[in-house]
Amino acid sequence: MDLHEALYTTRAMRRLRPDPIPLDVQARILDAAIRAPTVAEQWRFILVDDRALMAQLAGLYRAASDRFLAGMGMTRDQMTSLPGQLGRAGRSATHLVEHFAEVPLLLIGFGRSSGAAGIYPALWSAMLAARAEGVGATMTTMLADEMAPEVHALLGVPEEEGWVLYGAVPMGYPLGPWRLAQRQPIAQVVSRNGWDGDAGFTVTDPLWSPSEG
Repeated sequence: MDLHEALYTTRAMRRLRPDPIPLDVQARILDAAIRAPTVAEQWRFILVDDRALMAQLAGLYRAASDRFLAGMGMTRDQMTSLPGQLGRAGRSATHLVEHFAEVPLLLIGFGRSSGAAGIYPALWSAMLAARAEGVGATMTTMLADEMAPEVHALLGVPEEEGWVLYGAVPMGYPLGPWRLAQRQPIAQVVSRNGWDGDAGFTVTDPLWSPSEG
């Protein structure tokens, strides 16, 4: 797969089929992930595909989502009823909550270095490698932010060694099509030499499109 096709079409895929991902595909995804930039390999990855274990993680994920929404003073119905892109994202996120136990593969990333700078590039590389294999994925920090102690206990993580849960990536063959990710124009999110500096270039349309891939 062309690198730019992977970069432009690797969007959050939360609607996933329950079909298992072959082990050779998983091996290629993880072998790519561990080639990510890192200062020191202070990372650990756990793959979860056991159905009973996924059911327990699904309960924790739902509880984490409920806690997150409560902190925002919002119900799930309110989130899914938001207009436009926010509502679409809310409905997609709700689908993942309701079908988390059916996700065929969960990649969980742990780090032991300062902050998450070491583990996030690896998880993103895993998502790009998954895209090249036709596997959809999305990054979530919900379990890390809201349920880390419970996840640590469930998976037997040796916290005394300094391991910290930073993120999880549900993976599966997507129910929907791959599409170019729609984003705000560069001029709205990029500046140069300061917060309000002009970026120095303008991009009105994506510089890569599927027809060029």
